[in-house]
Amino acid sequence: MDYSFAATLFQESLYLIIVFSIFFIFAIKKGRQTVTNIILGLYLALLISIEFPFYDTLLSGTSSPSSEAILRLIMFGIFSTITTLLFARILPREYDEGSFEGFGRKFMLAAGGTILVMIYSYHVLPVTDFIIPGSPINYLFDSESSFFYWLLVPIAILFFT
Repeated sequence: MDYSFAATLFQESLYLIIVFSIFFIFAIKKGRQTVTNIILGLYLALLISIEFPFYDTLLSGTSSPSSEAILRLIMFGIFSTITTLLFARILPREYDEGSFEGFGRKFMLAAGGTILVMIYSYHVLPVTDFIIPGSPINYLFDSESSFFYWLLVPIAILFFT
């Protein structure tokens, strides 16, 4: 049995596994509503982040690509936090369920959040400047033509959960 192939595949997929694990832990610990709020917050943060007009002003003193990437990630993090808190206020209904009730729904919501983070990493945010996901992840999320369709998947998951 070739363990090196399995180890390489695991290493290349580690970014995806970590992101999914974070969403899944949130779903189990905080509930489905929290993950729903995060997903909706990520959608709104994407729009705000793309149209934010002050990146050049904030970057006026530096010209390095890594500084720009860090600033964009920080600003996206700020926008995501604010919009997630906004959705938590607008949609405060919590589902009355235990940590492992609705396990399938929590799994699906974690997958939806992971898909958003992965496609944002490849198409909008400069995450891949710092973390280079491997070939299996590239094959799934790097296609420009499939970006729109990947954006629809978390919406469908929200609709059915």
